[in-house]
Amino acid sequence: MAKAYLQITLYIKNENRAVGAGVCAKCKEPFLKTIAGAKSKELLVRDDDVQVIHGFDSVERANAYLKTELFEKDVVRELSPLFDKAPEIRIYEVA
Repeated sequence: MAKAYLQITLYIKNENRAVGAGVCAKCKEPFLKTIAGAKSKELLVRDDDVQVIHGFDSVERANAYLKTELFEKDVVRELSPLFDKAPEIRIYEVA
């Protein structure tokens, strides 16, 4: 069970959402297999944005993921050209 969640809200134009969802889907398996403390990854496509919800076993590991090569070089590099504005990143601890 996840003890912390990393929520990344991506602002991507509707015409680019399929590409953005594809990048997120492609990174799901490597995320779950290689990132310490990773528990889950869900993609929520909404009218105004796309949210990626990552489950972790601790807040510390959620923060650490943001500094990994998978996040910085794969996810950010591939998604950045699709952004309408900077993503919002929040980490929540499960009470």
